[in-house]
Amino acid sequence: MRYFLFILSFQLAISTQAQETGKSLTLKDCYQLAKQNNSVVQQAQKSLQAREFSLQAENRAYYPNLDLLAGYNYLSKPLKINLQQVKDGVVNGSSAQSVNTANTVFQEITGQPLPQNVQDAIYNASKGIINALYPDYNPELSKQSYFTAALALRQPIYLGGKINTAQQLARTQVAAGEINQEVVEKGLYFAISAQYLRIMYLNTILAHEAVIVDAFLKNRNYATSLKDNQILPPYLLNWARVSYVQATNRYNNLELEKENAMLELNQLLGRPIDAPLIITDTLGYEVTTAPPTEQPDVLQHNPTYRLVTNKTDLANVAVKASRSLALPNIFAIGSLNLYQKDLPITIPPWLVGVEMQWNIFDGFQKYKRTKATKMLVEEARMAAENTKTTLELKLKVSLNKMKALQNDVASLDSARQQARITTVLVTDRMQNQLSSVKDVNDALLLQEEMEKIYYTAVMGYYLAMAEYYNVIGTPEQFATYIDR
Repeated sequence: MRYFLFILSFQLAISTQAQETGKSLTLKDCYQLAKQNNSVVQQAQKSLQAREFSLQAENRAYYPNLDLLAGYNYLSKPLKINLQQVKDGVVNGSSAQSVNTANTVFQEITGQPLPQNVQDAIYNASKGIINALYPDYNPELSKQSYFTAALALRQPIYLGGKINTAQQLARTQVAAGEINQEVVEKGLYFAISAQYLRIMYLNTILAHEAVIVDAFLKNRNYATSLKDNQILPPYLLNWARVSYVQATNRYNNLELEKENAMLELNQLLGRPIDAPLIITDTLGYEVTTAPPTEQPDVLQHNPTYRLVTNKTDLANVAVKASRSLALPNIFAIGSLNLYQKDLPITIPPWLVGVEMQWNIFDGFQKYKRTKATKMLVEEARMAAENTKTTLELKLKVSLNKMKALQNDVASLDSARQQARITTVLVTDRMQNQLSSVKDVNDALLLQEEMEKIYYTAVMGYYLAMAEYYNVIGTPEQFATYIDR
C-alpha cells in the first residue's frame, strides 16, 4: 500500500511539474489529479474510514465492559430492622427452645420427661429474661447518607446473535463505503472525460476557425483592393467587412468558451479555478471496436449496480437483526466496592453472577419489525433489477449511438471535404472575376459550418464511447483511446 501511494504521489508530482514546465496534460493525468485533490473524492474516503473504524469497534463488542461507578446517596431515613414486629415470635420461640433443651437433657439422664410444672417454670423464667434483654428500639442498617465507589464488570456470554449481526452490518457498511468511493471516483472520471472532450473539440474548432478568420481577412483585403480600383461596389466591401468582424467575434467567443471549460475542469480536478492549465490535444477520429456486451458479468464492475446490490445485503442483515431482538441476552457480571466505609449491610463488598435479560412480550413489535425488514429486502431486490435493466438499456443505447455517429462522421467527412474544395474553387473564380466576394463569404460560412458539424459528430461519438465505458464500470479505460 505504501509503495502504491509512493508511485501515485510520484506520478502526481510529474503531472504538476509537467504543468509548470508547460507540458500539456493528458486525460490520464487529469484522472490522477482529480483522485488526489477533488473534495468529493476525499469526502468519500473519509466516509469509508469512518465505516472502517465502526467495524473495528463492533469487532470488540465481545470484550468485557469495566465501569467505574461512584456516587453519593442520601436516604429519606436510615434503613432499619423492625425488631418490635417480631418480638413476640422471638421471645416465645426462644423460651420454648429453652424448655425443649432442658427436657431433652433431663430425659437423657432419668429416662423420664420433666414434670409439667417444672417445664412451665423454665418457660416463664426464660421469657422473663428474654423480655428484659430484648431491645426496645429498631437498629439502623445504614447511615442516612453514604458514598459509593465500585468497579462493575459486564461480560457478554450469549446475545442471540446480536453481536455477530452488528459485525456483519458493519462489514456491509464498509463494503458500501468502498463501492460509494468507486461511484464518486468513476462518476468524476466520466465528468472529466466529457469536459476534456469539450476542450479537445474547442481546440480543434479554434484551429479551423483561425483558418476561416484568415480567409475572411484575405477576402476583405481583396475586396478593399477591388473597391479602391472601382471594380467592386461599396456594399460588397461592406459585406466582406461584416463577415470578417462576425468571424472574428465567433473566434473570440470560442476562446471564452474554452476558458470557461478550463475553469470547470480545474474545479473537477480539485485545483484553484484560476490555476494555469494546458491542454493542447485536438479531436482525431478513429473507428474503435467496443468490447462485446454478451458477457454475463458485464455490469458486475459498475459501482452503481454494485451499490444497489449492497443495499440488498444490508436489508438481509436487517432481517437477522430484527430476529435477534427476540432472543435472550446473558451476561456474566461482577462488582467490587472500592469504598466500603458506611455502606449499608445490604450492599456486599463484592459479588459475581450471571444475568439474563429476555423480553417476553412487547405487543408484537419485533414481529412487525421483522415483516418490515423482509419487505425492505424485496424492495432492494426490485431496485437492483430496475437498475440492471436501466444500465443494460444505457449500454445498448450507447452502442447504437456509436454506430449511428460512425455513419454520420463518414458522410460529414465527405461533405466537409467538398466544402473545402468549393471554397477553393469559388475563391479562384473570384480572382478571375467569375464570382463575387459574397460568393466567397457564403462558401467560407458553409465550410465553417461543416467543420463544426463534423467535429460535433466526432465529439458525440467519443462521448457515446465514454458513456459505454462508464456503464460497464471502467470509465478510466476511455483514456487509452484519447491519449494515444
